[in-house]
Amino acid sequence: MGFYSVFSVNPMNSEQAYITATQTWLSSIIIAHNICPFAKREQERGSIRFCVDEQSDIENCLLNLMQECERLDNDNAIETTLLIYANAFKSFDDYLDFVAVAEDLLIDQDYEGLYQLASFHPDYYFEGAKLDDPENYTNRSPYPMLHLLRETSIDRAVSSYPDVDNIPQRNIELTRNLGLAKLKSLLAACYSSGA
Repeated sequence: MGFYSVFSVNPMNSEQAYITATQTWLSSIIIAHNICPFAKREQERGSIRFCVDEQSDIENCLLNLMQECERLDNDNAIETTLLIYANAFKSFDDYLDFVAVAEDLLIDQDYEGLYQLASFHPDYYFEGAKLDDPENYTNRSPYPMLHLLRETSIDRAVSSYPDVDNIPQRNIELTRNLGLAKLKSLLAACYSSGA
């Protein structure tokens, strides 16, 4: 079983370039360095859906997010969705505003407890962290994106992992040991894979 993707007709189209760069990021950073210890299993199962949203306005992006929730409602073969924003939320502050609205929408649409959002952005930085702190690279991605996760899957993964509470601290130490130059290089390489 392969990866789910919305655009797979022409491997050279721009949508496929976004997906390829994101797949490279997932493999070469998130999985290769075990930043998310649960990602490899889903990658191997082919149960990750990669969806490119080319909208640039918040309303349509929110509508597409709800469509992805409905898709998860109806397709149990998809474990999780990475919703990649091609034209929106270039500014990290605008992106954070969108994430807040998206989380409220999940609650309003009775998806609280069913789905959870994780956030990734090329300029991601944690509150209180310096902009050049390598720890920010745990959430830096080639493009702005939302990771839509099933709550039941999170519960199952957390209950089977021996030291889930230590993941954030381990990732901070890992990224700082890798260093800023290495992390920048790894992220930059994702773009060339999608070209």
